[in-house]
Amino acid sequence: MIKTSIRNKLIVLLLIITIVPFGSSIVITYLYTKNSIEEQVVAESKNLLYQGKVNLESYINELDDLTLSLYNNPDFINFMRNPDQGDDYLTIGIVKNVVQTILYTGDTINGVRISFRDEDRVIKATKRSNVIFSSKKNEEDKEAFLRAERSPYNMYIEPDFPQKENEIKRSRNIVTIHRAFRNIPDDEVLAYISLEISPDKIINLSRNLYTGEKEEFYLLTPGGEMIYSSDLDVTDDQNNQKWIKRIVGEEKSEGTMEWKEDGFNGVIMYDQLPLSAGGWILAKRVSYANLYESAFSVAKINILFGILGLTLVVLATLFVSFKITSPIRVLLRNIQEVEKGNMDVRLPAFGSDEIGLLGFRFQQMIERINTLINREYKLELENKNNQLKVLQSQINPHFLYNALQSIGTVALKNKVPQVYTLITYLSKIMRYGMNMEEDMVPLDKEINYTKAFLLLQKERFGDHLDYRITVEEGVREAQVPKMILQPIIENYFKHGFDIRDGVGRIELDCRSVDDHLIITVRDNGIGVTTQRLEEVHVHFKAAALNKIGESTNIGLKNVYVRLKLYYDDQAALHLENSDEGGFKVTMELPIEREDE
Repeated sequence: MIKTSIRNKLIVLLLIITIVPFGSSIVITYLYTKNSIEEQVVAESKNLLYQGKVNLESYINELDDLTLSLYNNPDFINFMRNPDQGDDYLTIGIVKNVVQTILYTGDTINGVRISFRDEDRVIKATKRSNVIFSSKKNEEDKEAFLRAERSPYNMYIEPDFPQKENEIKRSRNIVTIHRAFRNIPDDEVLAYISLEISPDKIINLSRNLYTGEKEEFYLLTPGGEMIYSSDLDVTDDQNNQKWIKRIVGEEKSEGTMEWKEDGFNGVIMYDQLPLSAGGWILAKRVSYANLYESAFSVAKINILFGILGLTLVVLATLFVSFKITSPIRVLLRNIQEVEKGNMDVRLPAFGSDEIGLLGFRFQQMIERINTLINREYKLELENKNNQLKVLQSQINPHFLYNALQSIGTVALKNKVPQVYTLITYLSKIMRYGMNMEEDMVPLDKEINYTKAFLLLQKERFGDHLDYRITVEEGVREAQVPKMILQPIIENYFKHGFDIRDGVGRIELDCRSVDDHLIITVRDNGIGVTTQRLEEVHVHFKAAALNKIGESTNIGLKNVYVRLKLYYDDQAALHLENSDEGGFKVTMELPIEREDE
């Protein structure tokens, strides 16, 4: 109903005409805007990360250069080589001056510490205290000193973990730069110089690399530990934050990737400082919701105008379709009632236009059909049933079954068993033919009847007759019209048996092919001429039109007409001369009839 309704087709057509342009415009605009914004945001973020990387690298290199400048002071280097011989006042003054120079060179340096490798001696100073010479080492720094010593750059940057934006105010420092001070040109490590750096500048540089609530920025060590995080809920737990592990494992130092795990769906851009500057990783995350916010706004505006336009079109479409198609739907409902068998329908007046004239003509047609059904159709059904009975009676002469039984008893008393056997076969044939209650019988039952008929003929002709019956096991229960085989076999004895050459042979073959029962009756008679075959087909057509008054060819015509009555066009009857000589009749019957 939905697919064939004119009203629905009209509505769908008008909606498609409207939706396709609006929808295409919205989709194309959205996709173009989305892609443009994504490319623009990614490009800007990558440039920003690169600029941030340059600034951080410059800042760290600047701090590192302070420690490298110590190699330009011969007095300080001599003291580092022989700290026990430098206890005089002048040497101590030089060392204090060097330490204080480094401490006050940068605003972000909160402390300087020199730890001798082979001696328990430490020189340290902060902006809150003077230079202090101590013999107490910090055991917690051993791992950091070892990493600085193993580094090809003689430097290791140690961050204080964790450091998030809300924790920076409570922390004294965020990173400590450790340098292994070697006895140039030898590789011997004399001491370790540590600079405690204030987080302010690093935090300020990081805050300039992302936008408030719309973007996330993270500063990571080469191992993935979190130095700075703009999102309080994101930690450096690489089991829960697989994107950190992914970035750390990448061979490239910078790149862009899409990510849809860890509660995040968007784009991640990253860049990495050189290892000489600590190798820190700068990562920026932008969710698709924020990335496409502008595209969503444009799409919402287009959708709003599209909905307004569609609403007007839908209202106009419904008005027009209901106005035009309402009479058609009333007519359709009445047609459906007629299909159900209700011929008593009454149509309202639809006016004088084409639809009104159609309704008036339909009303007249129903009244006429109703009359014809009562007068003709039922009568035709009765005629068909009577015709079938007439056809059966023409090929089934009524014999007295009881008389045959009495004759058989007399023959048995007089010790003539052969006569009794023949009468028994004949009585079976008569009983089968006289049973008018069966129209369709199993093929096996029809075959048994045919065998009895052929046995009588065999008794009559003796060695001059030979027959063979082949039946496929799977078709024995198939239903066939009763006595459909005897007229064909009788036709052989009537027209072909007496003018044969040698022993008369007849073969009956029954098999199934593609859900059809194929019955073939083949004899060794002289066959028929082409002209005679054409005449037989003409008689078939006349019989199909109920012109069955002629007495010639009654057997084959009866078979043909009965097949038409039982199967309509589902069955076929083929007559042809056999290649080996003789005549062949082939019937194709559906194993399952459609009307069943």
